[in-house]
Amino acid sequence: MNGAVSCILLQRKLPFLIISILVIIVSTDCKNNNVKATTDTSTLVHLITLAPGHFHAALLQKSMYREVDSTVYVFAPEGQEVQAHLALINEYNNRKENPTAWKEKVYTGKDYLEQMIQTKPGNIVVIAGNNQMKTEYINRCIDAGLNVLADKPMAISTTDFDQLKNAFAAADKKKILLYDIMTERYEITNILQKAFAQLPDVFGHLQKGTLKDPAITSASIHYFFKDVSGVRLIRPSWYFDVNQEGEGIVDVTTHLVDLIQWQCFPDVVLDYKKDIKMLSAKHWPTVLTPSQFYEVTKKDTYPDFLQKVVKDSLLSVYANGEMNYTIKDIHATISVVWNFKAADGGGDTYYSVLKGTKANLIIRQGKEQQYKPSLYIEPVDKSPKPWNEAVQAGLRELSKRYPGIHLQQSNNGWEVIIPGNYKTGHEQHFSRVVKNYIQCLNEGNMPHWEVAGMLAKYYTTTQALEKAINNKQ
Repeated sequence: MNGAVSCILLQRKLPFLIISILVIIVSTDCKNNNVKATTDTSTLVHLITLAPGHFHAALLQKSMYREVDSTVYVFAPEGQEVQAHLALINEYNNRKENPTAWKEKVYTGKDYLEQMIQTKPGNIVVIAGNNQMKTEYINRCIDAGLNVLADKPMAISTTDFDQLKNAFAAADKKKILLYDIMTERYEITNILQKAFAQLPDVFGHLQKGTLKDPAITSASIHYFFKDVSGVRLIRPSWYFDVNQEGEGIVDVTTHLVDLIQWQCFPDVVLDYKKDIKMLSAKHWPTVLTPSQFYEVTKKDTYPDFLQKVVKDSLLSVYANGEMNYTIKDIHATISVVWNFKAADGGGDTYYSVLKGTKANLIIRQGKEQQYKPSLYIEPVDKSPKPWNEAVQAGLRELSKRYPGIHLQQSNNGWEVIIPGNYKTGHEQHFSRVVKNYIQCLNEGNMPHWEVAGMLAKYYTTTQALEKAINNKQ
């Protein structure tokens, strides 16, 4: 059975039993993810992993899924990256608790892309690696009739964005699905921030804001030196080349732009030509020493493609950026910063503010929160007895969906206390993405707003990069 035929079967002819299983699994907690794959391969999703150069490709396989065949076909250039990917899969297969049972069939010839397209041993292609080739990979897969689940970013330049538009148009004609991996939608503090923003008696409505005082602020700090699945992450050298990885303003900011659209404009079909206006943007480098570069790559010297950004042995990586824009006339500010290494006990941090006419919804993740994201509800009115009653009523309503959440008074309002069973962690969110994607495949389409949202998202990030570059000049 070729990839196109099996794709059609997946979208239109899955047995009712599989549909029922999908609905059950998508609605359950991530702690139940590690289940054995079924042996009936005629109705299964068959994965292909293309050129895995980022650890996110492996994280999608940290769990197993009833609907996904245990054999995964890997097509990649020979080298350290594919070996690192296979090592992570092997670690998941051999862990003591809930081991997976993936079988990787690997092809590493120079013609790996052509071999994948000619043989099409699966119906979903996972793409997570060097971003310089990603948009081309996406288009080649779509042309071959293969569904695509791609890591962010799917575009790192305005040229890539134009190619991405073509890919979505082609996917629509072929009735196949192109989707990006937005894990942050499954973080419980983001979910509850969105939920409280939908309560008019608590939040009011979103303010319009100004350039100097935006209604939406979203900021994150990340680190090159980090652990993944308990193992020290070794990054490829190209990760520090903005022509291959992309600048920070088009990379991690993808998540932040997506959250703004998902939280503040739920179910809205955005038109990027009308609804997005980039006002200003800037970018600046993180400077690494040779010893720091070695710590994260295990490379003694900078490769030739990085020499253009090396001065006096120091490497400058344009990993940081800020953008100010309006979305449907609402002012938003997004910033991302990359440092080398977190302080002891620290890690990636996130800060988010949604300003309503009655309250501000704030996520903080600093030292006071022990570097764990925490949600606060802070009133605009400083003597808010009726508002406090509305908050309690809102909490009772949300508790029906999220039993166990409760409120604790904070200095400026309330902190939402979230039980530990909801805090599944970033790595566990990847399985939720896979399940959601499979459900969309089974139904033959995505929510009507998703494609327009992805186009708006990558238009926003690539326009920010263009403006930052032009401002520098």
